[in-house]
Amino acid sequence: MSEHVHLTPLDRISINDAAAWHQVVAASMAHDLPGVPPPDPGQIHAQLTNPTLDSHRLTWLATGADGVPVGIAGLRLFASPGRDHLAEMELHVDPAHRRRGAGSRLLSAVVAACRTENRRSLVVTAPAESPGEAFCDRWNFRRALALDHLILRLDQMDETDADRMRRLADAEHPGYRVTGWTGTVPDDLAAAFATAKNAMNDMPVGDLDYGSVDWDADRVRAMAKVIADRGDTLLTVAAVHDDGAMAGYTEILVPRGTPTRVQQYDTAVVPAHRGLGLGLWLKAAMVRRLRAEHPGVVEIETDNAEDNVHMLAVNRELGFRSYRRTCEFQLDVPTT
Repeated sequence: MSEHVHLTPLDRISINDAAAWHQVVAASMAHDLPGVPPPDPGQIHAQLTNPTLDSHRLTWLATGADGVPVGIAGLRLFASPGRDHLAEMELHVDPAHRRRGAGSRLLSAVVAACRTENRRSLVVTAPAESPGEAFCDRWNFRRALALDHLILRLDQMDETDADRMRRLADAEHPGYRVTGWTGTVPDDLAAAFATAKNAMNDMPVGDLDYGSVDWDADRVRAMAKVIADRGDTLLTVAAVHDDGAMAGYTEILVPRGTPTRVQQYDTAVVPAHRGLGLGLWLKAAMVRRLRAEHPGVVEIETDNAEDNVHMLAVNRELGFRSYRRTCEFQLDVPTT
């Protein structure tokens, strides 16, 4: 069965466009990801209208013959050296309008834009064993990375769990101290933080043609500004060595509003400082900080590549438990 589908490129996102986008995303997530809270309308509007870091976004809205929103697609085009071959897609179709051609029309527009923008790698994430996974298989995306998503339920921690977390956070690590900040890194730590950020370039990425990022002090400040401008809060806890080097860090994103679930962002330990338990120490310190500063938060969600054995072990020791899986798919786009 097919239906008339009209595609509209959204050059400037209006309140009505953002509301239509939210309607589709919320319906899609409720069907495919029950139990995962969708972004609220304000979050959607902020994400669509605020600049992204070293990239720009193209967006399309698919509507039916009666003007009802049936699907959306977003394409993030990375611009920094080392990633200017890469594009990242978000695509949702309202379950009530699936298998009628909207997803295929949206994907065709995305692939055409990739060719125009000379992007050879198109990446998309889909829940495991979902309609999105079947869609990727149908259109010859290849499976490039499997991710395990885990949840730490802060509201289910008993006194024994809380005591263990305190002991992990208070563990002695001679030669290192813990520091932290909200939002933008303090100026005296910016250069050291940027150096530590580059440790993320050796994280497992499977077969993704994901490129690499060269972090400097200006870039870490710009990243923090992007997050603040859309109304979210970034918390960072870091380990600093006696010689002034930043040995590792962990970040949590607290979405705007009054969220009950927050997202783990990066956690990294610089290679020269690995094997000392710093990752576990930092993440336990972050849990303590989060509970003190954001008592309304009851869940932390993180994800790890399934072959990232070390970080999975750290998370499970902290009490994180697996609750869903996703796959990263890649389409190799001919650009000539």
